[in-house]
Amino acid sequence: MKRTKPRILSAILVAAFVVAAVVIGVLMLNKYHQSKQIPTVQPELKPAGTFLVTLFFATPDADGLVREGREVDACEDVAECIEAVVDELVNGPVGDLQPTLPPNAVVHGVRVEGDMAVIDFGHELADSLPGGSSAEMAALYSVVNTVCLNFPQVKRVKFLIDGKEAETLKEHLDLRQPVVPDLTLEKAAAPQPSGTQPNPEKVVKP
Repeated sequence: MKRTKPRILSAILVAAFVVAAVVIGVLMLNKYHQSKQIPTVQPELKPAGTFLVTLFFATPDADGLVREGREVDACEDVAECIEAVVDELVNGPVGDLQPTLPPNAVVHGVRVEGDMAVIDFGHELADSLPGGSSAEMAALYSVVNTVCLNFPQVKRVKFLIDGKEAETLKEHLDLRQPVVPDLTLEKAAAPQPSGTQPNPEKVVKP
Protein backbone atom coordinates (compact mmCIF):
# COMPACT_ATOMS: atom_id res chain seq x y z
CA MET A 1 0.00 0.00 0.00
CA LYS A 2 2.90 2.37 0.66
CA ARG A 3 4.00 2.13 -3.01
CA THR A 4 0.54 2.79 -4.43
CA LYS A 5 0.26 6.46 -3.52
CA PRO A 6 3.49 7.56 -5.31
CA ARG A 7 2.33 5.70 -8.41
CA ILE A 8 -1.07 7.41 -8.30
CA LEU A 9 0.58 10.80 -7.79
CA SER A 10 2.95 10.14 -10.69
CA ALA A 11 0.05 9.17 -12.95
CA ILE A 12 -1.83 12.34 -12.03
CA LEU A 13 1.21 14.49 -12.81
CA VAL A 14 1.74 12.79 -16.16
CA ALA A 15 -1.95 13.26 -17.05
CA ALA A 16 -1.81 16.93 -16.09
CA PHE A 17 1.32 17.43 -18.23
CA VAL A 18 -0.33 15.77 -21.23
CA VAL A 19 -3.45 17.93 -20.89
CA ALA A 20 -1.34 21.11 -20.63
CA ALA A 21 0.71 20.11 -23.69
CA VAL A 22 -2.43 19.50 -25.72
CA VAL A 23 -3.94 22.88 -24.74
CA ILE A 24 -0.73 24.75 -25.62
CA GLY A 25 -0.49 22.89 -28.91
CA VAL A 26 -4.06 23.82 -29.85
CA LEU A 27 -3.45 27.50 -29.02
CA MET A 28 -0.25 27.63 -31.10
CA LEU A 29 -1.95 25.89 -34.03
CA ASN A 30 -4.81 28.40 -33.89
CA LYS A 31 -2.40 31.34 -33.89
CA TYR A 32 -0.50 29.90 -36.86
CA HIS A 33 -3.79 29.47 -38.75
CA GLN A 34 -4.66 33.12 -38.04
CA SER A 35 -1.31 34.22 -39.48
CA LYS A 36 -2.37 32.84 -42.88
CA GLN A 37 -5.67 34.71 -42.91
CA ILE A 38 -5.43 38.10 -44.62
CA PRO A 39 -8.45 40.35 -43.95
CA THR A 40 -10.43 41.34 -47.02
CA VAL A 41 -11.89 44.48 -45.39
CA GLN A 42 -10.49 47.14 -43.11
CA PRO A 43 -10.79 46.31 -39.37
CA GLU A 44 -13.89 47.56 -37.62
CA LEU A 45 -13.33 49.11 -34.20
CA LYS A 46 -15.49 47.43 -31.58
CA PRO A 47 -15.67 47.68 -27.78
CA ALA A 48 -15.21 43.93 -27.32
CA GLY A 49 -14.06 40.86 -29.19
CA THR A 50 -11.23 40.61 -31.72
CA PHE A 51 -10.50 41.65 -35.29
CA LEU A 52 -8.09 40.46 -37.95
CA VAL A 53 -5.34 42.83 -39.08
CA THR A 54 -2.51 42.71 -41.62
CA LEU A 55 1.10 42.93 -40.43
CA PHE A 56 4.21 43.35 -42.57
CA PHE A 57 7.28 41.24 -41.77
CA ALA A 58 10.51 40.65 -43.67
CA THR A 59 10.94 37.86 -46.19
CA PRO A 60 13.20 34.94 -45.15
CA ASP A 61 16.02 36.40 -47.27
CA ALA A 62 15.27 39.94 -46.02
CA ASP A 63 14.77 41.42 -49.50
CA GLY A 64 11.27 42.79 -48.93
CA LEU A 65 8.09 42.68 -46.86
CA VAL A 66 5.27 40.13 -46.81
CA ARG A 67 1.83 40.31 -45.22
CA GLU A 68 0.80 38.13 -42.28
CA GLY A 69 -2.63 38.04 -40.66
CA ARG A 70 -3.00 38.46 -36.90
CA GLU A 71 -5.99 38.54 -34.58
CA VAL A 72 -5.92 41.29 -31.94
CA ASP A 73 -8.29 42.54 -29.29
CA ALA A 74 -10.83 45.00 -30.67
CA CYS A 75 -11.01 48.55 -29.34
CA GLU A 76 -12.84 51.83 -29.82
CA ASP A 77 -9.96 54.33 -29.84
CA VAL A 78 -7.85 54.45 -33.01
CA ALA A 79 -4.63 55.39 -31.19
CA GLU A 80 -5.08 52.49 -28.78
CA CYS A 81 -5.68 50.10 -31.67
CA ILE A 82 -2.60 51.33 -33.53
CA GLU A 83 -0.49 50.71 -30.44
CA ALA A 84 -1.91 47.17 -30.13
CA VAL A 85 -1.09 46.45 -33.78
CA VAL A 86 2.46 47.79 -33.47
CA ASP A 87 2.91 45.66 -30.34
CA GLU A 88 2.06 42.64 -32.51
CA LEU A 89 4.84 43.66 -34.88
CA VAL A 90 7.20 43.62 -31.91
CA ASN A 91 5.97 40.13 -31.00
CA GLY A 92 7.23 38.97 -34.38
CA PRO A 93 5.89 36.63 -37.07
CA VAL A 94 4.28 33.26 -36.46
CA GLY A 95 5.31 31.53 -39.70
CA ASP A 96 8.52 31.55 -41.74
CA LEU A 97 8.91 35.32 -42.08
CA GLN A 98 11.57 37.34 -40.27
CA PRO A 99 10.93 39.94 -37.53
CA THR A 100 11.50 43.59 -38.41
CA LEU A 101 11.53 45.10 -34.92
CA PRO A 102 13.71 44.07 -31.95
CA PRO A 103 11.81 41.89 -29.45
CA ASN A 104 12.61 44.37 -26.67
CA ALA A 105 11.19 47.36 -28.56
CA VAL A 106 8.73 49.37 -26.46
CA VAL A 107 5.89 51.62 -27.57
CA HIS A 108 5.41 54.41 -25.03
CA GLY A 109 2.31 55.77 -26.71
CA VAL A 110 0.48 56.69 -29.89
CA ARG A 111 -1.53 59.75 -30.83
CA VAL A 112 -3.36 60.64 -34.01
CA GLU A 113 -3.12 64.18 -35.39
CA GLY A 114 -5.33 64.58 -38.45
CA ASP A 115 -4.08 62.06 -41.01
CA MET A 116 -0.83 61.44 -39.13
CA ALA A 117 -0.05 58.85 -36.45
CA VAL A 118 2.70 59.83 -34.02
CA ILE A 119 4.34 56.75 -32.48
CA ASP A 120 6.66 57.16 -29.51
CA PHE A 121 9.12 54.26 -29.26
CA GLY A 122 11.59 53.67 -26.49
CA HIS A 123 15.33 53.93 -27.19
CA GLU A 124 15.46 50.12 -27.41
CA LEU A 125 14.22 50.30 -31.00
CA ALA A 126 17.28 52.19 -32.23
CA ASP A 127 19.71 50.56 -29.80
CA SER A 128 18.81 46.96 -30.64
CA LEU A 129 18.09 47.26 -34.36
CA PRO A 130 20.82 45.60 -36.46
CA GLY A 131 23.05 47.91 -38.44
CA GLY A 132 22.63 48.36 -42.15
CA SER A 133 20.17 50.16 -44.38
CA SER A 134 18.09 47.05 -45.17
CA ALA A 135 17.29 46.38 -41.51
CA GLU A 136 16.44 50.04 -40.93
CA MET A 137 14.21 50.18 -44.00
CA ALA A 138 12.41 46.94 -43.05
CA ALA A 139 11.75 48.20 -39.53
CA LEU A 140 10.57 51.61 -40.71
CA TYR A 141 8.23 50.46 -43.47
CA SER A 142 6.87 47.45 -41.65
CA VAL A 143 5.48 49.93 -39.13
CA VAL A 144 4.31 52.55 -41.63
CA ASN A 145 2.77 50.08 -44.10
CA THR A 146 1.05 48.15 -41.30
CA VAL A 147 -0.45 51.24 -39.69
CA CYS A 148 -1.59 52.93 -42.90
CA LEU A 149 -3.04 49.76 -44.43
CA ASN A 150 -5.10 48.83 -41.38
CA PHE A 151 -6.16 52.39 -40.55
CA PRO A 152 -6.87 54.15 -43.88
CA GLN A 153 -7.55 57.46 -42.16
CA VAL A 154 -3.81 57.50 -41.37
CA LYS A 155 -1.69 58.54 -44.36
CA ARG A 156 1.69 59.08 -42.70
CA VAL A 157 3.60 58.18 -39.56
CA LYS A 158 5.87 60.31 -37.38
CA PHE A 159 8.51 58.52 -35.26
CA LEU A 160 9.56 59.66 -31.80
CA ILE A 161 12.24 58.11 -29.56
CA ASP A 162 11.62 58.54 -25.84
CA GLY A 163 9.29 61.45 -26.57
CA LYS A 164 11.72 63.31 -28.82
CA GLU A 165 11.72 63.68 -32.59
CA ALA A 166 13.74 60.90 -34.19
CA GLU A 167 16.19 62.05 -36.85
CA THR A 168 17.11 58.50 -37.87
CA LEU A 169 17.25 54.97 -36.47
CA LYS A 170 20.61 53.80 -37.82
CA GLU A 171 21.91 56.83 -39.74
CA HIS A 172 20.52 55.67 -43.11
CA LEU A 173 16.98 57.07 -43.38
CA ASP A 174 15.87 60.60 -42.51
CA LEU A 175 12.92 60.57 -40.08
CA ARG A 176 12.65 64.29 -39.48
CA GLN A 177 9.57 64.34 -41.70
CA PRO A 178 6.55 62.00 -41.40
CA VAL A 179 6.92 58.83 -43.47
CA VAL A 180 4.32 57.69 -46.00
CA PRO A 181 3.79 54.00 -46.87
CA ASP A 182 5.77 52.33 -49.64
CA LEU A 183 4.05 49.19 -50.86
CA THR A 184 6.62 48.67 -53.62
CA LEU A 185 8.66 46.89 -50.93
CA GLU A 186 6.01 44.17 -50.71
CA LYS A 187 6.90 40.76 -52.14
CA ALA A 188 4.51 38.04 -53.28
CA ALA A 189 3.32 35.93 -50.37
CA ALA A 190 3.62 32.15 -50.28
CA PRO A 191 0.55 30.25 -51.54
CA GLN A 192 -2.35 30.60 -49.10
CA PRO A 193 -3.98 27.54 -47.48
CA SER A 194 -7.36 26.55 -48.87
CA GLY A 195 -10.15 28.78 -47.56
CA THR A 196 -8.13 32.00 -47.18
CA GLN A 197 -8.36 34.92 -49.56
CA PRO A 198 -5.49 37.41 -49.77
CA ASN A 199 -6.42 40.92 -50.78
CA PRO A 200 -3.59 42.34 -52.94
CA GLU A 201 -5.87 45.06 -54.33
CA LYS A 202 -6.47 46.69 -50.95
CA VAL A 203 -3.67 49.23 -50.78
CA VAL A 204 -3.22 52.68 -49.33
CA LYS A 205 -1.79 55.33 -51.63
CA PRO A 206 0.67 57.79 -50.09
